[in-house]
Amino acid sequence: GAAEPLAQLMPAVYMIEQIHVVANVSRYGLPEVQTALEALMKAGRVALEWQEKLGPVNKKLDEMGYPSPTGGFCYAPFDFLGDTLRGTKGIIMDMYRQPDKLLEALERSTPIMIKWGTSSRLGSCPMITIPLHKGADGFMSDEQFEKFYWPTLLRVIEGLAEEGLMTRLFAEGGYNTRLEAIRDDLPKGKTIWHFDFTDMARAKEIIGDAACLMGNVPASLLQAGTVEETTAYCKQLIQTAGKDGGYILATGVGISRTAKVENVRAMIDAAKKYGVYS
Repeated sequence: GAAEPLAQLMPAVYMIEQIHVVANVSRYGLPEVQTALEALMKAGRVALEWQEKLGPVNKKLDEMGYPSPTGGFCYAPFDFLGDTLRGTKGIIMDMYRQPDKLLEALERSTPIMIKWGTSSRLGSCPMITIPLHKGADGFMSDEQFEKFYWPTLLRVIEGLAEEGLMTRLFAEGGYNTRLEAIRDDLPKGKTIWHFDFTDMARAKEIIGDAACLMGNVPASLLQAGTVEETTAYCKQLIQTAGKDGGYILATGVGISRTAKVENVRAMIDAAKKYGVYS
């Protein structure tokens, strides 16, 4: 709500015409617009203060041998359009009503995403995180995934790899029907697939020789399970997804603040106990 008055500003493109300059700039003099700008400036100061505090902490963790799991961020081109410019309803309709325009928009968005991922990198971590929002099982057909979603996402992965960066793909939801589609073209050793509800045994079988796997410990297990259940689940994951290496034990979607501390410790202990090569 604090930024709502900014809707009164004229589009910046009008600045190219001299006659519109005064009309455009004058709106920055409106009291409500100035209040909104002051709110953004205050938020900017707080955010900068937070970054200045966090920077030395991350540096210290790097020096201690605990690197950040991500060094930057960008989107899959389909999600970039569907989450923002077109909206979920809009991009679903686009696949049917104007597929050629959608494909062109995806192509034009691809280099933007590569540049975004490269320029967003912070610190020494070479990992760019891409949350996959709309490519999950059930959102679109396999044919639509292979036509609209995967080709441009793959080019983003390849583009980041050419810049010396790896990609962590946070596959929200299930990706059980997508594994075969991504297997054939996946650049070997350039990606970490962080799975939420995907069958990890099948993922290991299909893409385990080309990518590192991560995740799949349910947040609900840490929230409502027992220490014994948590230990058993993590042990099974390590023995399945971690066979011969290439697996990072982690939750599918983070850890709730109300998760049982003893279960979180059980997950850590399981990694230490069973995450060894023999």
